[in-house]
Amino acid sequence: MNSSQEEIAKILRCLPQTISSLEEKMQAITKKKGAIDGLVKENNQIIEDRIVRLGIKDKKAEEIFKAIIRKIERADKIFVQKLGNVSAAKVSDCQKVLDFLYSNLPPLKGFFLKKEKAEELLKKQPPQKILSYLGYSSVEEMLHKEDINEIFAGLRFVEDNQWLNNVFFKQYEGLTKNDFEEREVKLKALSEKWKKAAEKFVAKKYHNISHLKEFGVVFVIPLALNIPGEILRMVSLILHYYYEVKFYSDVFRQYADDNDFAQKLITILKGDLGGKIDDSAFCQWLIIQQYLAKDNENDPRLFIPHVNPEAIHWRKAENDLANFGKWIEGIEEDFSFWENLSWVGNYFENEKGERELISFDLVDNVMSLVKEKERIKYLYHQQEALWNEIFARYYSYEELEKMIKENLIKGVINLEK
Repeated sequence: MNSSQEEIAKILRCLPQTISSLEEKMQAITKKKGAIDGLVKENNQIIEDRIVRLGIKDKKAEEIFKAIIRKIERADKIFVQKLGNVSAAKVSDCQKVLDFLYSNLPPLKGFFLKKEKAEELLKKQPPQKILSYLGYSSVEEMLHKEDINEIFAGLRFVEDNQWLNNVFFKQYEGLTKNDFEEREVKLKALSEKWKKAAEKFVAKKYHNISHLKEFGVVFVIPLALNIPGEILRMVSLILHYYYEVKFYSDVFRQYADDNDFAQKLITILKGDLGGKIDDSAFCQWLIIQQYLAKDNENDPRLFIPHVNPEAIHWRKAENDLANFGKWIEGIEEDFSFWENLSWVGNYFENEKGERELISFDLVDNVMSLVKEKERIKYLYHQQEALWNEIFARYYSYEELEKMIKENLIKGVINLEK
């Protein structure tokens, strides 16, 4: 066991033996040597570079954290100003943000539920709460006057979960590949009319963005939370969902010709996938779809080799944010600061003389900014991204994404020599 393995293990809060054993196995499979040494060296080089760019003299944990938070605040203000002082509370402003992103992003095509099929599902199981809320007596009348994208989005926050899961989504059991089509991922700001209905949903989620994996829509509810860094946080979530919707669409498509396509679709949408440890496998990586640390930071699955599709979407989103300087003319903020930082972090001494983990990941710090008054710091995005980075050092991010898609239903990637 060497110092690099120990350093990575400390950041990931796992046993050093876990990392040394993993490196030995991955080296045997790929014939690539020194991956962990290279990872640690690059991690520390990137941190040194960013500390210089932040103008930090005293490398105390508190000073580094505060400097990162202040940089996010500046970036948010500049972004808001450059788009015309946009507000998350206005539909037109939300759509302006979406149009700006869409004009600078590669268009993504996916395998999504046909709109005619969506209308058929609504007619067979009318969403009574939506009908009542919008003041319609029939689904037919509602579909004639309303946007199907907005109605399908409204299902998530107007109807109750029991009806959605046990009645409406039960219809998905009869879906076939003929009910799907290829079309672009849509970015949509919902109309003013949905504000009132969405208030509880936004308060619970603590953000005003969501998505429909099977329908290919990322939607924004025009509601302001009046929190620091709100627009930058909103943008990062939109980008994340944009890539997530495309990712799952690729997974749906690969099962399109299977006899149990509908069942696999439902299983994936529920997200209740869980791989099992197989002691007979030479090298095994769990696929974990959620951020387990949000609910339990000591979940045992966090301390064994695993990869996380969420961290893939965030990596793409954060690298897009790093390109803002190229997308917006005359910008005075260095957005390139955030490039390739999702997995970067390390321990620094704080004012009490204790060692404290500092994440350089943009999303961790945007979330920390939101909770700054409560002194809550986020670290789990960086840790999950680091597990992905280790895997990618032996293969690539393209190969990582491909393997996760192919093994998502199993919930585990098994690698052999």
